[in-house]
Amino acid sequence: MTAAHPTWTIERVDWHDERAIALREAMDEEIGPRYAPVFAAFDEETQVILADDFAVDPATIVDVILVHDATGEPVGHAALRALGNDLEVKRVFVDRRARGQGAGRALMSELERLALARGVSRLILQTGDRQPEAIALYERIGYHAIETFPPYVRFPASRCFAKSLSS
Repeated sequence: MTAAHPTWTIERVDWHDERAIALREAMDEEIGPRYAPVFAAFDEETQVILADDFAVDPATIVDVILVHDATGEPVGHAALRALGNDLEVKRVFVDRRARGQGAGRALMSELERLALARGVSRLILQTGDRQPEAIALYERIGYHAIETFPPYVRFPASRCFAKSLSS
């Protein structure tokens, strides 16, 4: 299924979709170096625990969406994961060439729509203190800071947010 936005087209895909994988890999390439010094400060045992904390089990993913530009090129990715009784926003990424044009807002708006359709009244998310652009987006669209929630409590750079949704 696809949803149309004024500038963007949103497509629901499987977690294993090759375009989704490519966008997640691009995210890792960009964001990984920002946090490498933080992870390096931990001993090996803690690094393994943290890697497990941040791992995403595909079985917990309930929706994955891509945002496409006017040419049909996928330029952004986001997902929803079941985490306890909540839905968590995961792996929000917009390619550099599409930033500042509303692609991130389109992704988040669609995730919120999908969550409401599932009967969820709140979304939660985790980002990090080395992603000020992500934090700024989340705050602009109505997310507010909350206590760090599991499994991210061991990572001092975690910043967690939530947004109440209404239909």
